[in-house]
Order: sequence, then C-alpha cells, then structure tokens
Amino acid sequence: MTADDFQRYLAAKRPVDDRSLDRRLWRQLRMNLSTAADDEGPFRVLEVGAGVGTMIERAVEWDLFPGDRDVVYTAVDRDEAVVERIPDRLVEWAADRPVEVGERDDGVDLVWPERTVAVRPVTTEAEAFVADADRSWDLLVGLAVLDVIGLETLPTLLSGLASGGYWYFPITFDGGTRFTPDHTADDAVERAYHGHMDAKPGGDSRAGHHALARLRDLDGASVSGVAGSDWIVRPDGDGYPDDEAYFLRYVLSTIEGALGEIDTGEVLDDGALDDWLRTRREQVADGTLVYVTHQLDLLGEWAGGG
Repeated sequence: MTADDFQRYLAAKRPVDDRSLDRRLWRQLRMNLSTAADDEGPFRVLEVGAGVGTMIERAVEWDLFPGDRDVVYTAVDRDEAVVERIPDRLVEWAADRPVEVGERDDGVDLVWPERTVAVRPVTTEAEAFVADADRSWDLLVGLAVLDVIGLETLPTLLSGLASGGYWYFPITFDGGTRFTPDHTADDAVERAYHGHMDAKPGGDSRAGHHALARLRDLDGASVSGVAGSDWIVRPDGDGYPDDEAYFLRYVLSTIEGALGEIDTGEVLDDGALDDWLRTRREQVADGTLVYVTHQLDLLGEWAGGG
C-alpha cells in the first residue's frame, strides 16, 4: 500500500471516528476546557499521531476550544507524508467555511474574527519531541495512537502538559476485531492479527485497559472519564456511506500484510487465510460485511509528576 493509500484511509475513517467517539466524554472535556476561557495567552494543544489533521477539523467543528482564545495547535506525526498533507487538507476544508486561511512556511493559520487557530505540523517522534521541548501545553490529544507508540511513552508525553492541563486519548484499541457474517477462520485470524500487533515495538492489542491501568498509577495523572468508542462499519440501504468501503478494504489489506509477516502455524494455514480474505472482500463488494472494533476513550487531568 502506498502513502496515498494510507492518506485516503485516514480521510475515510474521519466519519467512522466521528460516530465512534463518546460524545459525553467530549462534552466533559469541552466543559473542563471552558474554565480556561478567560486565561491570558493562546490555548496550547499538542496532538501526537496527528495524521492528516482530522482532529483539528473536528475540534473546530465541535467547538472544543475555550471561549474566544487564540489556539496554537502543534500536530506531531512521525510520517512525513501525512504531516505534509495537513496544510493542504485544511485549506480544502476551509474553502466552504467562513474562515480565512493564512499559509506559512511552518504551517497554516485559520483566522476567524474572534480567534486564530495556528496549526503547526511537525514530523518527529512524539516522545523525543516532548522530551526536548522548552514549552508546555494545555491539552494533549492522541487519537488511535497508544496501541502503536508504546505505553512506556506516557510519562514523557504527559510531562509536557502544564499543571492543570488535560489529556485525551480517544479511539484506543482494546482487543476486539470482529466481522459479520461469521467465517470459520475468524477466531484464528483475530488471534494471529493481535499477536502480530503485540510483537511489534510499541504494539499492544489491549492498549485501552493497559493504558487505563498505567494512567491510574502514574504520579500526577488523574483519570476523569472512560467510555467505549467502538468502530462499527456497516452498510445501509445504499451500501456503505462516504468512503467506508475503501476503509474496509484497507483494513483487510492491513490484516493480510500483518499475517504475511508471521508464521500463523497449523491453526491458520494459507488456504484458510486466502479463503477468509477472498470472502471478506467479496462481502465488501456486495455490501454485506459488518466490521466492529472495540476501543476506549480515556480522559484525565495532569497535576505534574514528582
């Protein structure tokens, strides 16, 4: 799969994430941040694993930022191609909205009469970026990222928050990959896929509840909210909405690539896997496949660690 394929996947999952995010927890975060509406200076956000910038769009559309304060939004990702896409995507997003766009060498400014959101994309590893930073942030966001960057990075990431800042880790994978209709190879595919995830550096197929345990025990961190945020992708009467058929095809290709890197043993031979993949792709084409992934949204506050 190419860089363009991955970027299309990230764009296609925007509406999937929108449906899945727990709105009660989002409202709780928004209410918490509203207490900073009258503070001086810009509101500072750090997003790790920012992808093509869909969370930036969502934060504006869903009115996350406090009051009319200006915002400096640092969007970090280790994938240079997706980071480079953020400014262009935001320009496209802003085209039919009442916002002026100022393009800069280091990012893009989204300008309304009442506030400016200054987006600064950075290509780097998140942990190293925070460790080397000479600044702090008011909000740390990491969507669908803790299962790949390693939970051992949490102390460093949270140390970048100002005292009283908030952290928000939505869509954190937590050990469930399900497809309907049933196939005889489903359980074997899931075990092998999760096993591949666990074997990768920083990977964790149960990152949701493992992260919750770590955050509860981390000095300076307090957990204020946990909720389910399962992905559910299913056809309606007209097939799959938006670009979600592509999203499903990408997921299947990801599973195929992962299982191709490991020895699945006698439990899942090549013939069974080939049949599973062929069947699932046919079901996407026919508009009959349903995909469910179990995830958690995690929200909390940072008082500073010892």
